[in-house]
Amino acid sequence: MFVLVTGAAGQLGLSLNHLVDQNSPNHQFIFATREALDLSDFKYVRNFIEKKQFDVIINCAAYTAVDKAESQKVEADLVNHLSVKNIAEIANDNCIKLIHISTDYVFDGSKHESYDETDHTAPLNVYGQSKLDGEIAILSKMALNAIIIRTSWVYSKYGNNFVDTILNLTQKKEKLTIISDQIGSPTNAKDLAGAILSILNNNKFYEDDILSEVFHYSNDGECSWYDFAKEIANISGTKCVISPIDSKDYPQEALRPKYVLMNKTKIQNSFDLKIHFWSDSLKTCIQDLSTSSK
Repeated sequence: MFVLVTGAAGQLGLSLNHLVDQNSPNHQFIFATREALDLSDFKYVRNFIEKKQFDVIINCAAYTAVDKAESQKVEADLVNHLSVKNIAEIANDNCIKLIHISTDYVFDGSKHESYDETDHTAPLNVYGQSKLDGEIAILSKMALNAIIIRTSWVYSKYGNNFVDTILNLTQKKEKLTIISDQIGSPTNAKDLAGAILSILNNNKFYEDDILSEVFHYSNDGECSWYDFAKEIANISGTKCVISPIDSKDYPQEALRPKYVLMNKTKIQNSFDLKIHFWSDSLKTCIQDLSTSSK
């Protein structure tokens, strides 16, 4: 199988690249960065994909600057919606299977219990709306052969993310205040990449004309950003004092949902996945960071 991975320079793309050799020996991958494959050039993208004759596309590319999106609606929509629509059209025209990554920010957080894939969506911000529009575009263009995976609070040993930020800040500062009234589930990109490769290696994925579906994936358990930061500090052994703060006392450009947990039973049962608890995966990430820095 010939597989295209877009967004290759991002956290998930890099995590996939790190894992493929030992986990997918029967697949050939091309990892395309933004510089190599500009998804906003719709005609070029079509020509590239059709010339290479891919069997699968894993779309990791995304505009993820949640606050900036409030003032960059056109840019967010181009990457998260219109480019996704183009990929879906190409995939459908050429019988290519598609795995696309979306977000828990399609929900408003008002349910107060875990969200199923079929629950009502109501994004609170431009980023969430652009990602939802991308989902809708896929499902409207591809009745078959597409998998959409919503995930949340993604971090990794690569690039700038919450774990990297907290590790740096706790080394420089004696005190930090972190939002404590937004609850979700952190996701180690390494685990998400492993789940995607498990799907890629599952015979169910290659059945003829599988119905396009939405799935939820994150690490298990729940925490606030404050809890998350405290655990990062605890694992890394820093002495920085971290205190909680309410969202109202830390104004941001984009509204965030207060409580979004996603029910992952469907993806676990469909592809026989084992999902790690969030703090266990966090330890693994910090250990990986420590090893790579030596």
